[in-house]
Amino acid sequence: MMQVLNGSLVALITPMLKNGEVDLISLGKLIDWHIDEGTNGIVSVGTTGESATVNVNEHIRIIEYTVKHVNKRIPVIAGTGANSTSEAIDLTKEAFDLGADFSLIVTPYYNKPTQKGLIEHYLKLADSAAIPQILYNVPSRTACDLLPSTAKVLSDHENIVGIKEAVNEKERIKELIDIGKSKKNFKIFSGDDPTFFDFLKMGGDGVISVAANVIPRSISSICRHVSENNISQAKKLNEDNDNLYELLFVESNPIPVKWIAYKMGLVENSIRLPLTILDEQYQENIISEMLKLEMI
Repeated sequence: MMQVLNGSLVALITPMLKNGEVDLISLGKLIDWHIDEGTNGIVSVGTTGESATVNVNEHIRIIEYTVKHVNKRIPVIAGTGANSTSEAIDLTKEAFDLGADFSLIVTPYYNKPTQKGLIEHYLKLADSAAIPQILYNVPSRTACDLLPSTAKVLSDHENIVGIKEAVNEKERIKELIDIGKSKKNFKIFSGDDPTFFDFLKMGGDGVISVAANVIPRSISSICRHVSENNISQAKKLNEDNDNLYELLFVESNPIPVKWIAYKMGLVENSIRLPLTILDEQYQENIISEMLKLEMI
């Protein structure tokens, strides 16, 4: 039976040791902390999990460890996107075999497919593995924009069950939410922390969040309050986080969030090239915001 997917889904960072190796012990502790803090689902090896720089064996090992450690307590969504359709198929099949509940599949980056190419890519993936699949559109990183009209075509496939949309355009979001209303099994998730509250108010089903790495209880509470129609409480909580949302993107994600997690004692201060540790010029502002929010 398919796990229910709503609310705050963390785009989980991948902890690494000083030598750059994946730190599975810290990953297990992170997972337990998220479940205790009310996170509703874990995205394993998405963009925030440094999917672009872990190798295929590591990618599969992280998903496998996450699935086993979560042990069905909350849904696990495995990042299985690639700019090669055949590689994305291999990763998606592996995620299914390992027992992930869903896969999250970013649009093919760099090679800039047409909408027709996107439809064929995603349909081939949907036919290749019986795991429920979530489309992921983030053109600021991929140079590829999956349009709502394309998402509508893809939503007809029984294995395509939702979309993570990172473009903050009201008309686009409204179109996607209308698709979700017309298809009971198609969920709409925000992929943009600074605007996810408005997204939820419009009728979105949840957020796949970077901020949830470091303020999981707050993001989960905002989602819950909106679902229970306690909009003023959700608004207040969200406004408290406004500065943090901006600071999380002063350098390319996941540079700031990994540094914040390090300052919170959750992980070591380690990230893979070509990304580098947060530049000193941003550290003071982030520390003062963390103190304000009682994160340290």
